[in-house]
Amino acid sequence: MSRTVLITGATGTVSTALVNALEGADVNLRALVRDESKADGLRKRGVEVFVGDLDDARSLPPAFESVQDVWLLTPNSPRAPENNMNAVWAARQAGVERIVRLSVVGAAHDAPNRSGRLHALSDRETEQCGMNWTILRPHWFMQNLLNEAGDISATGTFSLNLASARIGMIDARDIAECAARVLLDTPDHHHGRTYTLTGPRSLTFDEAAEHLGLALGRPITYLPVGDDAKRKTLLGYGVPTWIVDMLEEYAQAYASGWGDFTTDTVADLLGRPPRGITDFVRDHAAVFAPADAD
Repeated sequence: MSRTVLITGATGTVSTALVNALEGADVNLRALVRDESKADGLRKRGVEVFVGDLDDARSLPPAFESVQDVWLLTPNSPRAPENNMNAVWAARQAGVERIVRLSVVGAAHDAPNRSGRLHALSDRETEQCGMNWTILRPHWFMQNLLNEAGDISATGTFSLNLASARIGMIDARDIAECAARVLLDTPDHHHGRTYTLTGPRSLTFDEAAEHLGLALGRPITYLPVGDDAKRKTLLGYGVPTWIVDMLEEYAQAYASGWGDFTTDTVADLLGRPPRGITDFVRDHAAVFAPADAD
């Protein structure tokens, strides 16, 4: 009998890629969404949709009923441990067999950012959940560069407060494919494992700009800015203050060299090397191209 997989955060970057990665597999896909208006695309692909909110434990039981596997992704917020707790509680009550949790790179009680410390609390709870569990800790997403697409398209430049940081950034599609591999293997195969996922090599943003330029056929320049300048820009776009603070803490850690490492885990799980920045910019070149490009 096919297993039922519940995907939380179902309209986000990694979960959307996970739906793609599981398409055609012998599983029944179920999605938990907060906003039903964003679920039409999922339904058209045959995904069963339940409306619920990890902030509200009472809204969750229907989505978890008759589920064997949960892909657990919590929003970035001060309430992340509560959200994880609500999901784990619903999973235990429903008799779920396995949780595959998306954490963050460097999650630990002494992480140099509050997000990493909050995720560490949820990781510990997941490890003690009484079900099979696997935790994925991915590095900085290449897809974060898509947030700079407007500036790159219009001016050929992008600005981040990451100084000369070198980061083992990863394509979110590889994160999703690793998650799919875990979910399609037997529940005990990856039980008790925590996987740190990175791209094939560490890159500076000057190097990322060079690859963007080669793909687009025009110069692209990375312009490092200070924390205050980036903070003003993000707040101007309406980004919540807590998220701005979180991004600033990560930026300071990365600028200190905290993110300059890679692992072989993606290759070990997938049997192929992770996608590099060349693959990413080639596949997304149209997003970065000038608006008047043919």
